[in-house]
Amino acid sequence: MFSGLGRFVVRRPWWIILAWVVVAGAVISLAPKLTSSSDEASFLPGHYESIRAADVQEKEFPKQRNVAAIIVFERSDGEKLTAADSADVDRVSKDLQAKKIPGVQAVVPGEVSPNKLVRTSVIAMPRITDPEDTSQQDAVERLRSDLGPELKGTDLSAGITGTAAQALDERDASERAGMLVGVGTIVIIIALLLVIFRSPIIALLPVVLIGLVSPMATGLIASANKAFDMKADSSIQELLTVVLFGVGTDYILFLLFRYREALRAGEDPKSGMVHAVERVGEAITSAAGAVIVAFAALTLSSLGMLRSMGPALAIAVFVTLLAGLTLVPAVVSLLGAKVFWPSKSWQREPHGTGFARLGTSIARKPAVWAVVSAVFMGALALGAFGYKANFDLAGSSLPKEKESMVAMEDLQRGFPAGTTDPTSVYLSSTTDEPVTGRQAAAFRERLADVRGVGEVAAPRLSPDRTTAAYSVILSDPPASDKALSTVKDRLRPAAHEEAPDGSRALVGGTTAVYVDINKAVDRDYSVVFPVAALAIMVILGLLLRSLVAPWYLMLSVALGFGATLGATSLLFQQLGSQPGLMFMLPVIMYLFVVALGTDYNILMVSRLREEAREGRDPHDAAGTAVRHSGPTIGSAGVILAGTFATLMLAGNSTLSQMGFSLSFGILIAAFIMATVFTPALTALIGHAAWWPGHGDERRNGRGGSAPPDPDEERLGGVTRSR
Repeated sequence: MFSGLGRFVVRRPWWIILAWVVVAGAVISLAPKLTSSSDEASFLPGHYESIRAADVQEKEFPKQRNVAAIIVFERSDGEKLTAADSADVDRVSKDLQAKKIPGVQAVVPGEVSPNKLVRTSVIAMPRITDPEDTSQQDAVERLRSDLGPELKGTDLSAGITGTAAQALDERDASERAGMLVGVGTIVIIIALLLVIFRSPIIALLPVVLIGLVSPMATGLIASANKAFDMKADSSIQELLTVVLFGVGTDYILFLLFRYREALRAGEDPKSGMVHAVERVGEAITSAAGAVIVAFAALTLSSLGMLRSMGPALAIAVFVTLLAGLTLVPAVVSLLGAKVFWPSKSWQREPHGTGFARLGTSIARKPAVWAVVSAVFMGALALGAFGYKANFDLAGSSLPKEKESMVAMEDLQRGFPAGTTDPTSVYLSSTTDEPVTGRQAAAFRERLADVRGVGEVAAPRLSPDRTTAAYSVILSDPPASDKALSTVKDRLRPAAHEEAPDGSRALVGGTTAVYVDINKAVDRDYSVVFPVAALAIMVILGLLLRSLVAPWYLMLSVALGFGATLGATSLLFQQLGSQPGLMFMLPVIMYLFVVALGTDYNILMVSRLREEAREGRDPHDAAGTAVRHSGPTIGSAGVILAGTFATLMLAGNSTLSQMGFSLSFGILIAAFIMATVFTPALTALIGHAAWWPGHGDERRNGRGGSAPPDPDEERLGGVTRSR
């Protein structure tokens, strides 16, 4: 099949290139814009309590003002506010209200804090449901520009915080992050390819070809999101960049290394490319299939952000696979050996390389290498027991110097930490009888007695008096572990238990959303992980025609995942100052490390099988496979890890955690898992690794001893080409 595909592409390279250009142009011009959302609540299914509480609010209090931002006033000298300062706050609030800034419904001055250090003005804005609607951020931007002149001549300083202000700061940070990630990814790919191949043509090849594929994949993803009404997480664009360039460069490398090997064996450029597609095509397709299936497993998630991320990344990898099997061979077949210009090193295989020595050692002592690599990954995996989840995707990911973060710290000098984002509790009658004043007051007292609650505002009744709404300010920041524990373990149980007969209580708000997300993630771990692992094992079983190999290959990626999570937890939590890791990081890490780690395992085990079919015994096959595939996997791993590491340039702790964990996981997968553990274990298991399909059989008989090849010599138990 792949031999036929290779011949078709090599014979019609210009037609293949033209087809890609035409299709890419059509997709890019017709596709809608890829939009994203950072509203965590929009990703939860409707049956969760926080979403049902939001529905009650929309139904019973449709005109309720949405507090989207808060102006935090304090004296510039840090002293207590005076009566004159309060008068200035009133005047500034009135002037801002009079400007009638689009998107601002009201600017209402609040009370002075009990310690007299802080006073606020609440900014009410309409609720937004469209992720493309930036009216709130635009309003905050205008308010910030108008606030400075209003404070001139006063002793006050002020900053704006709250959800809309954080969204604005996150948007600005994301634009910078996107530019840094894009530029950093391209620079790293070009630099590393120059070092590996010493050829500017090869260095620019992925940038040019994937530069064509990337907007096409983005257009297809945007079209799919619109067609199936899916929401994309706010970090999807940066993630797509590194996936497309990282995975795409991997597949190009797999092909080029095999192409170079064919040229060294004496084949002409055309037949060499056909040979490369034939030998690597199955491995690339199987590897991409494993990645696509793993990402597709995210559609089983109960969280919309993961459910939409899965198909998006699967589409990106599928388009990259098609390019790797058609567009790349077409372009390289036109260039021929000139693709390696000006380097001459492609003409001969270097001897005595590190991978050759490693292969010799693994062939001699596979048990030692299997144990050492397993112990190394297992020791790092112990750090995973210290993992904690962090649910504040906006606040915790923003640089501390951003205005919304500075103003938040100032606010907490005078008010409970939960002031910026109160929790909402709704007491609704189930009998259509009105909620009495005595019931509403008694329920408020019960809520105020809950440990972790700072204060409870007087209830507001709906027009028909069947629902009472309570604004509950927590003592701790809304996304903190303590706040989540307050809502989950005390506030919700108390609200449910203390609701009078004939009524029910629902607890909503941002903290309640985080609690429900935590519950949803726990559910996803028990569903997505096993399904993805089973699907990958099926692909491995079909590729290798073995029931044995998939088990220890999945064991290797499980060790790699544990080592990656452990190292990330140690770096960011124990050694760093982060309160936890992004809550969905283990899912993303699992899918990337398992799926992309399986890529490398497939490439290595495919070469192991190929060497066994040439007649080499299991030890020799392992050593030769490491010598030939080690440089490919190592180079691909370094480049892919480098592209993921560019996420750390964003100045965003969420993307930094993602960048480190994925790059570290890829390095573990490439240099420990696929290059050491897998070949060593395969050598130890021997022919039984291929049971019951006997995939290591020679094409003309049983593998074992091959007739000596006059063009090869034996060195240290490993067959080496002259």
